[in-house]
Amino acid sequence: MALSVPAKISRKAASIRLLVLDVDGVMSNGQLLFSAQGDELKAFNILDGLGIKQLMAAGLDVAIITGRTSPLTAKRASDLGIQYLLQGREDKLDALAELAAELGRTADQIAYMGDDLPDLAAIQFAGLGVTVPNGHWFVRQHADYCTSIPGGTGAVRELSDLILASQNRLDDMLTAYLLGDNHKGGQ
Repeated sequence: MALSVPAKISRKAASIRLLVLDVDGVMSNGQLLFSAQGDELKAFNILDGLGIKQLMAAGLDVAIITGRTSPLTAKRASDLGIQYLLQGREDKLDALAELAAELGRTADQIAYMGDDLPDLAAIQFAGLGVTVPNGHWFVRQHADYCTSIPGGTGAVRELSDLILASQNRLDDMLTAYLLGDNHKGGQ
């Protein structure tokens, strides 16, 4: 099934050079699970992981800004090769502005994906502000785009495919898999 998005969204996605992700509710389903011993548990989606790796292979930067601090998030970022991890940052707009300055990115080159009110200012700042259908209604109302897939179940992959398709890179990546020319694993 081919991606079908409004032309305005595709134009915005064509300029993206940095994707910034929230964690809880975007990369995970937003539930906080704890073992009987008090250990935190999180589930991340494999589809999202490959989408992130495909963006980085295409030369885009990927970053995480999260209000919580979690060793599981640090492990996931490390496993995926995400270099920019800002944890414990409830001031997400300030964190995003700092990251943009560090990387020399303008707002129109940034996509930010979040699901709740602490993400809203960053969503509004970014050239492409994205949320998920399980996000807060006010955030959905003010984002440029809402994925069809809920957070934690492949929403990041939907956005990564959208960005790559808008930059005319997705078809070649998919064809490589058809031909067996892509042997990069580990999502």
